Amino acid sequence: MKEYLKATEVIDWQHPEVIELAKQIASGHQTSTAIAKACFEWVRDQICHSVDYQMNPVTCRASDVLKYKTGYCYAKSHLLAALLRANQIPTGFCYQRLSIDDQGAPYSLHGFNAIHLSEIGWYRVDARGNKTGINAQFTPPQEQLAYEIRFPKEADFQTIFAEPLQVVIEALQAQTKWDAMHRNLPDICLNSAKEHGLMKDAKYV
Repeated sequence: MKEYLKATEVIDWQHPEVIELAKQIASGHQTSTAIAKACFEWVRDQICHSVDYQMNPVTCRASDVLKYKTGYCYAKSHLLAALLRANQIPTGFCYQRLSIDDQGAPYSLHGFNAIHLSEIGWYRVDARGNKTGINAQFTPPQEQLAYEIRFPKEADFQTIFAEPLQVVIEALQAQTKWDAMHRNLPDICLNSAKEHGLMKDAKYV
């Protein structure tokens, strides 16, 4: 599990403010599962989704997501991973390919997390942020993500990555404004998904 606990440039969980918040959230909780739930709910509810709130800047590094209190789904998953890793809870990254406007093409990747819970193993959670029509919860072992796969060419990739996909990091780092990012969301077509390690046990409509 060491690779799912690492500090990196993007998942900079050793940043003093990240460590401080991680300890603050964990205080009063007796189990790693309770800490994981508290971290998930904090990121889900306290960090504003960039599009929902039309907030700048576009963030990528976990400490920047915390600093600016905003991020796309990918960035929020980076902060959640950092908070969990700071509490020595192994955390990885997962992706879906979704229709951007719920009408088929165009498509983009959607990012969220998998947490290794001692009681059940890997458990996927989505801290994107709830709103009308989206109700992601932490209810292990039952998975309750933000989105379901509904259209052809959408996919739910089952791979759990130790680090965020490079195509996602590059997309976030290329933009500074939320609306520009929204016009340039990262995507991986299904024909090339295998090259990125995404096709193992992937689920489709």
